[in-house]
Amino acid sequence: MNFSLNKPAGVDIYFNYLDTPSDDFIKNYYTKEVFQGKKGEIYSALDLDQPRVYLGLGSFEGMTYNRLRDALASLAHFLCQRKIDSINLKFEKFEGMCTRRTTLAYVEGLRSCEYKFDKYLQEKHTWSLKNININVEDDKLDTLTSALQEGNTLVDSIFLTRDYVNTPAMDLYPSVYAESVKETLEKDGVTVHIYGLEDIQKLGMKAFLSVAQGSDKEPKLLVMEYKGNPSSDKTIAYVGKGLTYDSGGYCIKSPKGMVTMQSDMGGSATVVGALSAIAREKLPINVVGVCALCENLISGSAYKTGDIIGSMKGLSIEVGNTDAEGRLTLADALYYAVETYKPDFVIDLATLTGACIVALGDLAAGLITNNDDLYEKVLRASTISDEQVWQLPNLEGYQEYIKSDVADVKNTNTIPGAGTITAGLFLEKFVEETPWVHLDIAGTAWLDRKIGALPKGGTGSHVKTLYQVAKLSSKEN
Repeated sequence: MNFSLNKPAGVDIYFNYLDTPSDDFIKNYYTKEVFQGKKGEIYSALDLDQPRVYLGLGSFEGMTYNRLRDALASLAHFLCQRKIDSINLKFEKFEGMCTRRTTLAYVEGLRSCEYKFDKYLQEKHTWSLKNININVEDDKLDTLTSALQEGNTLVDSIFLTRDYVNTPAMDLYPSVYAESVKETLEKDGVTVHIYGLEDIQKLGMKAFLSVAQGSDKEPKLLVMEYKGNPSSDKTIAYVGKGLTYDSGGYCIKSPKGMVTMQSDMGGSATVVGALSAIAREKLPINVVGVCALCENLISGSAYKTGDIIGSMKGLSIEVGNTDAEGRLTLADALYYAVETYKPDFVIDLATLTGACIVALGDLAAGLITNNDDLYEKVLRASTISDEQVWQLPNLEGYQEYIKSDVADVKNTNTIPGAGTITAGLFLEKFVEETPWVHLDIAGTAWLDRKIGALPKGGTGSHVKTLYQVAKLSSKEN
């Protein structure tokens, strides 16, 4: 898809708002209540001498990134269905939305028609918009040129994350996944290390290995280093859950619960997508990504409930549920990240708990933190990206929920309730004093239905948030 500025060609797009028609032609249809300017509403007049399409954006006041993005996504899919490949539209300025954020919404919305996970389909997705001209005032040309590049980079990285999440476990297991990431990210300037079973054993990652031991696929520790500011000793760390398939182990999931479990590596794929965007945009900051990749399966060697396992930190863990495996792999990955790289802060992402979906549905990620300043940064980044996060309480009393009589900590609750919170607080035990945020993206990383510009399946949610966290942090160096 090619974006140009002030080079009109193709079908004209007219923006309309509730009760505010853009011209006399469409005003007639407002009065007949055929078209009202609602978000995503479309009226086409393709038989005119100069073909045009009218797009509703809803209320002009209080415009949000996602509302604009989703309306433009409706337009893009409408145009592709009619095999229209070239359009002109104006750049609209909204109160409360900066030029750059508005441009990013244009790119993400219009490019949404490009994404289709058709790797296994005989009939491939072939049609998309080819030429998009945006008419803009001359004083905004430089900003839009830069923002268009950034927007395209972010969308490419989101698509990369979606492809990984959507790929079945039969074709994306730890070794294949790790090698694919290495090949992809090293082209962007990221150094990628892949550590195998013997390396993981030498590191003492006993919690990670306990989860992995039920599978015949070798676990891999994936470490990605981007040095955008080599002269600085400051580093930020992103850690992602990398369960390429989760059966639940001996606490086996229901058949329905296992259908989408190739997506249980969504946290790791988000980290990979964010690092790709950060590197391609050459942000002046040092970022490390750590992902413990494995499968959680059943076999004679699989770990069991009642086991008392170790960890890289040295804490013993009572296994109360083999389906609470993600926090075990993350525990060792987090400890490795903070001990090896001494980052200024660490953020982990995981499709961790069904409890988060119960609490927040699929519109927001749950957040637990030990540091208010880092929370404010993540909140600001998520606001810029319009990727919602919701802070859950980190109260001292919740630690009682994961106490064990026979080990230092238990991987499930001894007291019912607060499943998302206690999963996060389990992870907090492995970050030492490092400022830390945990994002539970169980609801947002995978959708069972299309929502606006987001497709069914893998969404790539919070790639933008991690990118914006790094961008905000780079300005502080």
